[in-house]
Amino acid sequence: MIGTTVTSVVFLAFVVITIARGVRIVPQGEEWIVQRLGKYRVTLLPGLRFIIPYFDTVSYKVTTKDIILDVQEQEVITRDNAVIVVNAIAFIKVTDPVKAVYGVEDYSEAIRNMIMTTLRSIVGEMELDHALSQRDMIKARLKAGVADEALDWGLTVKSVEIQDIKPSESMQRAMELQAAAERERKAMVTKAEGEKQSMILSAEARLESAKRDAEAQIMLADASSQAITKVTSAFGENELPMLYLLGEKYITSMGKMAESSNAKVVLLPADLQNTLRGLFQKLQKP
Repeated sequence: MIGTTVTSVVFLAFVVITIARGVRIVPQGEEWIVQRLGKYRVTLLPGLRFIIPYFDTVSYKVTTKDIILDVQEQEVITRDNAVIVVNAIAFIKVTDPVKAVYGVEDYSEAIRNMIMTTLRSIVGEMELDHALSQRDMIKARLKAGVADEALDWGLTVKSVEIQDIKPSESMQRAMELQAAAERERKAMVTKAEGEKQSMILSAEARLESAKRDAEAQIMLADASSQAITKVTSAFGENELPMLYLLGEKYITSMGKMAESSNAKVVLLPADLQNTLRGLFQKLQKP
């Protein structure tokens, strides 16, 4: 009697365990991979599902929701040998769970490394200024570069975003020094241009002044020539009035030299008396 009861209890427990192992409730947003004796058998979709106990096992539980992959920060060398630091974030979705679990060991790590490698390749073909300013282009090329491989793994790359792209610390210091040198160069160029313009204007002013002096001297020479012509025509052959005027000018000039505060010694020509005597003798002649 006791043995029959124990057997019944054991059988009942076996039935309960068997039913429990054969009934599966798959939550929304997941798909389960079932293997039978180590080989893929079926994919369980969300809802109430049944499998054969002891032969079928749920080997993988794959999420079908969007997966956020944070691509770690890495240093990349651009085409002009500048070092920049870049990181990204990717949004992927498992569209074929069978390929995702059997096509690659760890699809999340695989797609993350694929993005890192492709990102280094894209930025390595660009110059520093272009890389820092062309995020949209890098994003588009990055998504296109990993999309085909992702399909082979049963994944869809919905979006890849560049979180940050910036020069490395050493590169930032070099750029600051370069910017300071460029500012200094521009200041020196501006100063040189100013000095050049100043010299040009000064030379032009001297040239204009020389031209005006030359014109003034020409005008004075013309005036003197006209005055001499008029005096000559007025006196004719009589030279006495001319000699008188020259003597008067001569004496006046000597007087001014004597009155000057800077004059210490006044030198008189040795023939001054003879000149004046001859002048007066000519004036006394009838």
